[in-house]
This record gives sequence, C-alpha cells and structure tokens, in this order.
Amino acid sequence: MKKNRKKFEGIVISDKMDKSITVEIERKTKDKLTGKILRRHKKYMAHDEENKCEIGDTVLIEETSPISKRKKWRVAKIVEKHK
Repeated sequence: MKKNRKKFEGIVISDKMDKSITVEIERKTKDKLTGKILRRHKKYMAHDEENKCEIGDTVLIEETSPISKRKKWRVAKIVEKHK
C-alpha cells in the first residue's frame, strides 16, 4: 500500500548532472517574535529520468525511496516551462 507522499513545487536551479536536477523550494513562515513574514529556501536533489527539465522550469517533485545518497525525490511533472 502506498502512503501519502510529500509533494513540493519549486524552481529548477541546476540541471548540469545526468538524470538529476536541483530544485529550490520557497516557503513563507511567520516569525514568532516580530510577526514578520519570512521567506525560507531549501534545495532538494531530484531524479529526472528523461532529462527534460531546464534551469528556470517550475516542477512538482514528490518523495520516493532513496535513489542515491542525496536523491530521495523525483520529478512528478513539469508545471511550467521557462520562457
């Protein structure tokens, strides 16, 4: 039985590797002390089997079983191509 897998939408910032991309996820959180809205960024390595993604594309990545030491995510779909 498949569990609900985490999914994130982010922007491709590197596609230099073979069948791998680096995706940057941005999330907004509220600071406890000041109440300001802060932007937090995190990078994820994702598996791109067909090498279709390019820098600037918006992609949806989902959690999967470990593919390598740093890759535990794969590209579910390309939401928007870079113009």
